[in-house]
Amino acid sequence: MTNQANPRTGKSSAILAATLLCLTISSTAHSQTATPSSATPIGEWLVNDRVARIKIVDCGGHLWGVVAWEARPGGTDQRNPDPQLRSRPTLGMPILLDMTLAKPNRWEGQVYNSQNGKTYSANISLSDSNTLRIQGCVFGFLCGGENWTRFETSDTVGRAPAQTQSKPAPGGRKTAAQPADDVCSRVVGAARLPHERGLK
Repeated sequence: MTNQANPRTGKSSAILAATLLCLTISSTAHSQTATPSSATPIGEWLVNDRVARIKIVDCGGHLWGVVAWEARPGGTDQRNPDPQLRSRPTLGMPILLDMTLAKPNRWEGQVYNSQNGKTYSANISLSDSNTLRIQGCVFGFLCGGENWTRFETSDTVGRAPAQTQSKPAPGGRKTAAQPADDVCSRVVGAARLPHERGLK
């Protein structure tokens, strides 16, 4: 007597196999598209024109970004609206201000532009784990943005790295490396500086 396969069992097995295949494909696709939201902006980022690196740290659930490295060391905040701050070094200066998570993969706060001394509403989001999109807006419109590239992933909680020795610009001079700073204690104290109160 020969054994015959049960057609129902064969059909059920085929359906189960197809379902598992669909779940596997769907799970793989989800893990690939979910990378930006599962990654974090915390770390060091090279700005688009490669003249500076910004260190983003988490200060009690609020993200702050400070200048961690400059292509031309020795810059000062010459256009700050407060005359007393115009001689402060741009190295270590906060430029991403009090960013909070507004929705998955979108942090909102302000950005300070030392080139004109103005502060703008801004948001940051990850295009992928190594690309940060920053967008600043005047009065909620007239927005512009750029992409930053992740520079390193270590030393990411509340501390900025020391300024490394850089080759001086032609006719320029070298500046000594600065020791690491406690970023969070500095930015909390700086939160009421004129350039951080709102749009100017």
